[in-house]
Amino acid sequence: MSSDEEVVATSIPYFIGKKENIIQTRRVLKSVGGRDVLLIYHQGDFYAIDARCYHSGGPLQEGDIEVGCKKSLLIYICMPQICFNFKFSLLPIKDFDGRPCIVCPWHKYKITLAEGEGLYQAVDPSVKPLKSTWCSKGIKQRIHTVTESNGDMFLTLNDSPGTIDSDYYQTEKYRDTFLKEGPKKTK
Repeated sequence: MSSDEEVVATSIPYFIGKKENIIQTRRVLKSVGGRDVLLIYHQGDFYAIDARCYHSGGPLQEGDIEVGCKKSLLIYICMPQICFNFKFSLLPIKDFDGRPCIVCPWHKYKITLAEGEGLYQAVDPSVKPLKSTWCSKGIKQRIHTVTESNGDMFLTLNDSPGTIDSDYYQTEKYRDTFLKEGPKKTK
């Protein structure tokens, strides 16, 4: 999503809970206006996204949150009477420009919490040494607006025109087939 685009959220605000309770639980799954929405509190910010991953309907409430970071690995090798201490600095393996992402537990698809943007790693084989970079698939997950008033939290559904990939998992067709029959078993 470009910086000049805004998500249109014109529907009514729905009360979803008390701020302190949501902060404490960190994630709240709600059915709001016919949509299943996941509300997330992460590092001082509130986010609301469609609850099922745009790719295959995975339950995002079970996904991990990742933020761009640089990790260090500390290794101790101990043998009788001798210990070695090695510290390796790993490359930024989750560099999303510092944007928090939720990772679908089913297929590890990464989705930015603020924009609903699907991310993937790409490698340009003509550049040596090979280096992966994160790229955008565009907006794939519908996000919603969260507001606070006097300690009460409200959610306003994003009803912007046009279809977003995650919309499929909010349809009656999906609910009638997948949710009633359960997920397909894989061998």
